[in-house]
Amino acid sequence: MDRLAVLKRSELFSDLDDKELRIVEAMMEPKQVAPGALICKQGKLEENIYIVEDGAVAIVLEVGPMSQRQVQAACNYESFGWSAMVEPYISTASVKATEKTKLLAFSADNLKSLCKSRPDLGCKIYHAVARVVAKRLRQAYIQLVGVTIED
Repeated sequence: MDRLAVLKRSELFSDLDDKELRIVEAMMEPKQVAPGALICKQGKLEENIYIVEDGAVAIVLEVGPMSQRQVQAACNYESFGWSAMVEPYISTASVKATEKTKLLAFSADNLKSLCKSRPDLGCKIYHAVARVVAKRLRQAYIQLVGVTIED
């Protein structure tokens, strides 16, 4: 699948029209990571936001110096690294590839600059980031409480 089609299906950029998608497409950096590769580290400054083009990653909470727990996952068209777009820009979890994974990486600084220069586009992007955060929060609640939350 071509990368523009991946962006159209992504949870971050699905609200953008073709012209806006081309602007964002020019900012992406394709990356390929091996199984087990650490992509984001909990507690560290996060500089990129990612879309999984193909593959899967585990979102892992480090609950102690020797204890980790996978709390969520992201696969095709899903995103992670939203902390790079929201102050204090510190990763809330670690992210590791669970298989050979193709990623589309976006410099958060570049995206934030785009959002400032194009507020119409910025509103769409930050709305999508908020949806991702809300989705992750709902999933965490379900996991914590062990029940489904009704809308």
